[in-house]
Amino acid sequence: MWNQTLFDTIDIFGPAPDSEPARQYYYMKKCRQWAEDEKESLGRPLTYFAETLGCQMNAKDSEKMTAILEYIGYVPGGVHEKKDGKAIDADFVLYNTCTVRENANQKIYGHLGFLKNQKVKHPMMKIALCGCMMQEEDEIEKVKRSYPFVDIVFGTFNIHKLAELLYEQITSDKRVMDVWAEPGEIVEDLPGKRKYPFKTGVNIMYGCNNFCSYCIVPYVRGRERSRRPEEILEEVRALVSEGVTEIMLLGQNVNSYGKTFVDIDVNPASGGAKICPVSKEERVNFADLLRQVNEVEGLRRIRFMTSHPKDLSEDLIDAMATCDKVCNHLHLPLQSGSSRILRKMNRSYDKELYLSLVDKIRDRLPDIALTTDIIVGFPGETEEDFMETMDVVDRVGYDSAYTFIYSKRSGTPAARMEGEVPDDVIRERFDRLLDRIHRKSEALFAARVGGTFEALVEEVNDHDPSMVSARLSNNALVHLVAPGDRIGSYVNVRLVENKGFYYLGELES
Repeated sequence: MWNQTLFDTIDIFGPAPDSEPARQYYYMKKCRQWAEDEKESLGRPLTYFAETLGCQMNAKDSEKMTAILEYIGYVPGGVHEKKDGKAIDADFVLYNTCTVRENANQKIYGHLGFLKNQKVKHPMMKIALCGCMMQEEDEIEKVKRSYPFVDIVFGTFNIHKLAELLYEQITSDKRVMDVWAEPGEIVEDLPGKRKYPFKTGVNIMYGCNNFCSYCIVPYVRGRERSRRPEEILEEVRALVSEGVTEIMLLGQNVNSYGKTFVDIDVNPASGGAKICPVSKEERVNFADLLRQVNEVEGLRRIRFMTSHPKDLSEDLIDAMATCDKVCNHLHLPLQSGSSRILRKMNRSYDKELYLSLVDKIRDRLPDIALTTDIIVGFPGETEEDFMETMDVVDRVGYDSAYTFIYSKRSGTPAARMEGEVPDDVIRERFDRLLDRIHRKSEALFAARVGGTFEALVEEVNDHDPSMVSARLSNNALVHLVAPGDRIGSYVNVRLVENKGFYYLGELES
């Protein structure tokens, strides 16, 4: 968490500290001094525009970076709505990129093509690219070669260095590219800008060791490394003291939390950090962490994602069942119901294991809402394989599912696999799958109508300002008439109408 005491002691007239987070505090102060001079010269504050693509971890990274920019003196702005989209002339433009699918990369290049002309009109504009896409050597080379007007490029391992990289760019007036090939020290003691003051995410681990054959994430996020439990608990307690009542514990595979920890290394020549294997005697697994977070006074709700079925233990199921603050929802990616396709995906479980896990979960948590991810059209998928997926959908009964048409991702083993499924076959299967999921989900949602549930009021409804939108423990959304001053509070709501993927409800006293 942000260390105000340390921050106040930083002297910007001396050399930059070597250790983190003091080094970044130093550069934040230096940049702030520069921004104040720019504001006086321009007669207005500097503006920024940030766009985040990808997962919740990218969103969490962007919270830190936008908070750094705002401390420096940037304010949101420089974006104008047009009939054909947005016109951007902000002083600082940041794209936090995703590279799970190649069309995400193309989207970024489309944005950059537009910004090239904008920067001609607004030469003081600074453009920064970071995130997963920037961990790929081919993409870095493409940016170097074809987009020389991009000012700052960095990856997933050093997002904490934003202020330092900005200072280097403004003092040198040259392009700055700082992409680490390997992860280093985890730096979490930075400011954060939360979308909601009462709920937020907390990173508990980084990276992934699973190497699913279709996924690029382990190559761009690095190997698994967990934060120490005492650091996580300290952050959670600090957030609760600021009014946060709901926490989302974040990791690429939270179920394998605690196998390795990242420790600061006092020897700078070693890169500043080391990954330390954990002995059985000192290991704190994810179930243990859940139990510890559950004890934090003042916290009302705990969510987490993402869970990998191969690491979902009975101990974790027990923790979910016995920890009263853990929400009644589990996202458990399936990807395919075919054991043959799951082997090709390198998922390390089969259909039978997945269904047995669901049985164990439902035995301890009968009313839990299960959601999932499913890929249609993986190389070699036959109609028989697809029907195995449909069978799992029928037997599990998901509240909702994120369904994807397989997209070949260069750099992954699946991209080299034979047996490409024709587009028309994929589309027909995809439509059948959506229909089956919707019908099962409709029945589950309808069965809850008439019941009363606790909901966290999150915001004024987008379409009707007389209503608010609230979220149940099972992650379902409900819209109801309630005063705006209830935002951030927990209320009892009677569900009166099922609208498919959300409810209309009534406030109960």
